[in-house]
Amino acid sequence: MVSNQIPGRQLMSAVPVILAAGLSLLAGCTWLGGKEEAPTSAPVPRNEAPIAQGEEPQTSIDAALASGEAGNETQSVSAGPVLNASAPKSYTVQRGDTLWDIASVFLRDPWLWPEIWYVNPKVENPHLIYPGDVLALAYGADGSPQIRLESGGAARVHPLVRSSPLDGPIASIPYGAIVSFLGRPSVVSKEDLHMAPHVVALRDSHMVAGAGHEIYVKGTVDGEGSRYNVVRVGEALKDPDGGDVLGYMGTYTGTVRVERVGDPSKALITESARETTDGDLLFVDDASGTAELIPHAPQSDVQGQIISVVDGVYLIGEYQVVAINRGKKHGLEPGHVLAADEAGKTVRSPCRRSDGLLCFGKKNVKLPDERAGTMLVFKVYERMSYALVVNTISPLRVADRVRTP
Repeated sequence: MVSNQIPGRQLMSAVPVILAAGLSLLAGCTWLGGKEEAPTSAPVPRNEAPIAQGEEPQTSIDAALASGEAGNETQSVSAGPVLNASAPKSYTVQRGDTLWDIASVFLRDPWLWPEIWYVNPKVENPHLIYPGDVLALAYGADGSPQIRLESGGAARVHPLVRSSPLDGPIASIPYGAIVSFLGRPSVVSKEDLHMAPHVVALRDSHMVAGAGHEIYVKGTVDGEGSRYNVVRVGEALKDPDGGDVLGYMGTYTGTVRVERVGDPSKALITESARETTDGDLLFVDDASGTAELIPHAPQSDVQGQIISVVDGVYLIGEYQVVAINRGKKHGLEPGHVLAADEAGKTVRSPCRRSDGLLCFGKKNVKLPDERAGTMLVFKVYERMSYALVVNTISPLRVADRVRTP
């Protein structure tokens, strides 16, 4: 009979050969950086992660938050940002997507997107992403993740005839959430207070004016036919760190159309939400630069507070605009992402005695701040900024803290 077993001595002598062969195979794998060739990727038919039976479908931001809480389930790489556990190998950009949504699909911390976005020098406007583009996940020579434009770029350079209009590049954030605010600010900065044109008088000696009335405007305005929103200046907003006035609450009163440019100019009130009086400010819709915002974290340590919220609500939720007491002076710029923390309350410590008798001298205890959401700065002044709350874990309030994430 012939034995099928390897004698112990022969087995021991074969171990080094087997180990050497295994290490040789691993050294040739591209994910270990053995070659300097361009990263490769493997597209999948669908960009959504599979949904387990019985589970509700999730949005991309919901998936990002869920994977962020997974902790040790997230992927591990030798360098760079941490990927979501459910990050797909490829993603086809959909109409209505935002850059924040896409970054949340791939990354646990979406604001680290600039660190993984690979700029292809062969693509015209490589920073712009369009519906229909396929973004592929790959790894660099050092093992760090990269997102590359796998297809779609050539179509933009040499467009084909289409039966429907060509979609424009995706926006960084939900633009509709801030467009009305930019033209009708509910918070007026000190800079706007001094620079914006203002109502100097009402025609025919009216005390207040509404739709159909004419007004006179002092300050620089665009040509005849240009439209402005009128905002009433209200309560002052003070910096909680020193008491200085940073801005003022604002209330939209109506819309005007410039009829004659001069000093002063004349305008007609075409729409009215409430009465307009002298001293009210004029604001033109300002949407410049919002589509080019690239989410990224501040380089310096920023510590501030929410000082106001648009619409005067008590609880601040997703896609609401807030004002914070930090600006250019503190290193902020449009596109900066800030973490928002619910300010810890101060409570009275319980008094306990082993003998059961009453005791006195309770002490105040300051509870720690807790992470409550994330916001993206979109308009910056010298000492204050406006930011859009892009997601919330729990409702925010005025006086809650903001900081570098």
